[in-house]
Amino acid sequence: MPTVLYIFGIRFFFYPNDHEPIHVHVEYQGNSAKIQVEPSVRLIENNGIKPQTIAKAIDTVVFYKNDIVNAWHEVFTGKTDNR
Repeated sequence: MPTVLYIFGIRFFFYPNDHEPIHVHVEYQGNSAKIQVEPSVRLIENNGIKPQTIAKAIDTVVFYKNDIVNAWHEVFTGKTDNR
């Protein structure tokens, strides 16, 4: 499971067999969530992460969106997007 970011104690990662749309999985203190990155950033699923931590995770995804998209392309297609 490639970790893309680890910030504020929140781990952002992909599963090896992930699928589009581009999204990132989130783990925090034993709980999880899934955030869509493209076409727009939005929470898809939350399994126990507190609202303030989810807000921080979404803000992080917005801030690092291009990096996450590039990492996705590297992991799943071997190419970067270079926007």
